[in-house]
Amino acid sequence: MLELIQAVILGVVQGLTEFLPVSSSGHLLLSQYFLGMNQERFGLAFDAAIHTGTVLAVISYFWRDLLRMAWAFLAFLRDPNLEDRNQRMAYLILVSTIPAGIVGFFFSSFFEQEVRSPWLVAFNLVLVGVLFIVGEAVGLKNRNWDKLGFGEALGIGLAQTAALFPGVSRSGATITLGLFLGLRRDEAARFSFLMSVPITTAAALLSLTDLFGEGVDAHGALLFLAGSVSSGVVGYLAIRFLLGYLAGHSLRVFAYYRFALATVVVVLLLLGIGGF
Repeated sequence: MLELIQAVILGVVQGLTEFLPVSSSGHLLLSQYFLGMNQERFGLAFDAAIHTGTVLAVISYFWRDLLRMAWAFLAFLRDPNLEDRNQRMAYLILVSTIPAGIVGFFFSSFFEQEVRSPWLVAFNLVLVGVLFIVGEAVGLKNRNWDKLGFGEALGIGLAQTAALFPGVSRSGATITLGLFLGLRRDEAARFSFLMSVPITTAAALLSLTDLFGEGVDAHGALLFLAGSVSSGVVGYLAIRFLLGYLAGHSLRVFAYYRFALATVVVVLLLLGIGGF
């Protein structure tokens, strides 16, 4: 029963922090580190597997946009026309996924083994929080994401790769660069969520293949299901909240949260609390 509760807690953490710009990987790592969770049950395989819940949350929320872009992609194969808004949007999303796909494929073992440190999480929480404040100060916030150039979309895709370091936040990195490029906050968030679909879907499918290919018992499958369902439900609500919030509010509150969390993490580490 305890492990089932832990799975639900991690699912809730994943659902909230995948979309709020506070770092899902950082929060999951810190939860596991300071709660002393079993790494056989709740390590990287579980982290990646419960991304299926948040992938389904994005698809459920944006299914109309995704369907239009899928049809536009097929139409492009027959009659290319990047002046068409839906075709352009589909290819902006496609271009933005390239960097993370390449880096994740060739350097996945490095990110799985070398950067799982709570000290690194604390550093990245502060660094990206500072970037939030700077982005808010200098960003014009007057563009829609479908007006991005393909080079700009590629740049946001490069920002997405930074989220492979725990504590950065995929949505935080991409939304912040969107602000620097002049996007409105809610438009930057919308692009961030849509561009997450291809790469997180691929990552989730690979993780599921590895997880079940190695064999998983009934209890392990139950933990995965509990984590995925809770992450999906909470993730859907988090998307809905953040898009509404950013329409009229800044990212500063998330920067202050990151600073506060980093301070707590450093204090706990200095006191010698936690450990895998």
